[in-house]
Amino acid sequence: MTETTTQQNTEETTAVTPAAVPTTPAPARAASARPSFGGRGGATGGRGAASGRGGAGARKGGPSRGGRGGAFERVKPEFDNKLIQIRRVTRVVSGGRRFSFSVALVAGNRKGSVGVGIGKAADTAAAIEKATKNAKKNMIKVLLTSGMMIPHQVEAKESSATVMIMPAKGRGMVAGSSVRNVLELAGIKDVRAKILSGSKNKLNNARATIKALEQLRSKVGVATKKSETVETK
Repeated sequence: MTETTTQQNTEETTAVTPAAVPTTPAPARAASARPSFGGRGGATGGRGAASGRGGAGARKGGPSRGGRGGAFERVKPEFDNKLIQIRRVTRVVSGGRRFSFSVALVAGNRKGSVGVGIGKAADTAAAIEKATKNAKKNMIKVLLTSGMMIPHQVEAKESSATVMIMPAKGRGMVAGSSVRNVLELAGIKDVRAKILSGSKNKLNNARATIKALEQLRSKVGVATKKSETVETK
């Protein structure tokens, strides 16, 4: 009986074979609608040449991205300034020491206006601002010729500093120390200056230069002054 059951099972298995079942070919995989993400140089890649953030249009002549406030133009100040002296001052009080800064500078527009100012504050930025305001307050107008030269020789003394300024046509500017800073910011050309004293104090030299420039007069004024001197004698 066992052999008969085995024979029947074998016959049933042989009757249903894979060849008897009709096979249908597997459908082809449809192309995905999702865009492909290529490398950096791909046509549709994340940073491609056409659609990327750094594409050719943005790099070569394309419209630039506007900033928040557009183009920023720095306003040129009316007066130029140069520091001639900066010192740290120490004051001793009952609680200890207090430090402050003293600044001396020259301000001018290079068109005949120049001034010297000083400022004192707890930090250098505030001291420079105060010195600039003081220089504008004490600004003078220098009398110059059409060629931006001084009309005649002048000499002045301030404290221990003595300065002499002379016209020197064709020689440029021959001066040093703070005297040169004052003459440059006043816009004077072809001039020669000499510090007659042995003072090394730049603030006094600058103030002596300002006092000398205040003495400048036109040729008519010089001639009138000479005639008045002759008549007095």
